[in-house]
Amino acid sequence: MIVRLTGAFLRALLIALAIATPSLLLPDVGTDTAQVVVLVALAAGAFTFAEYYCQFPSILEFRFAPPVNRLRYFTMFIMVLMLTVHFSGATLETPIAILLMKLASLMAQAVDFPFSPVRLVILSLPADTTAETVAMVRDAAGIAYVLALAGLVAFGLLVRIYAWPVRYGAFNVWINLPLFDPTGGGDVLTRLKRDAVINVVLGFLLPFLLPAFVKLAGALVDLSVIGNPHTLIWVMTLWAFVPANLIIRGVALFRVADIIEEKRRRTYAEASSEDGLQAV
Repeated sequence: MIVRLTGAFLRALLIALAIATPSLLLPDVGTDTAQVVVLVALAAGAFTFAEYYCQFPSILEFRFAPPVNRLRYFTMFIMVLMLTVHFSGATLETPIAILLMKLASLMAQAVDFPFSPVRLVILSLPADTTAETVAMVRDAAGIAYVLALAGLVAFGLLVRIYAWPVRYGAFNVWINLPLFDPTGGGDVLTRLKRDAVINVVLGFLLPFLLPAFVKLAGALVDLSVIGNPHTLIWVMTLWAFVPANLIIRGVALFRVADIIEEKRRRTYAEASSEDGLQAV
């Protein structure tokens, strides 16, 4: 119980820290903004604590199949941290901040090419957007997108090289996929593969579709707040992290489906062998 309590508290603290990081490091953060951030951080921390302290899962997936959730968290946290340092590096005035600023600029330039998601984000901005705001959006989108790709590569290596989740123990579908009902109708294997395809396709398309949706929405979406670094950090983090998270979930479901299929194949082979021996 002590271990579970400590682990839940530490995870809650890390989630709250990730949410509060921009407010802690960015200069000129308003009082109202800071109060809202504290409230959201406390709510997210309380939810995380309750989810990890409870013995039985309720919403969070892959809780007992590490290190998927750790990879998700650190991908998001590094996005937030890099974007925050990039927009507040001049204020921090430390060698690490300057190094991170240069690294962030290189990442932004690497993915800013025609028809890339970053270029689509820039094209979705209003025509009267200032050059300074366009540069801020370009840098933020590039940083977030590169880090999202890095998170996907890390998870691919985890699955391909380290044989997740088999290497980390037996995989229990019920406790790791609490929102997935195995008795919901149809073959479990077919449903897992269908959900995996939907997640991967949607995760791949969202970085392209969201800027197009914002452009079409036009008057319905107020883009004047995008020049605020605090708002821009979270908008770009969500724009990059949500699709990456969907792809990670899709690949994980594919992997679970492969495990179930392999187990069925072995079961059928053993049953056939027993039937053959009995016939002899």
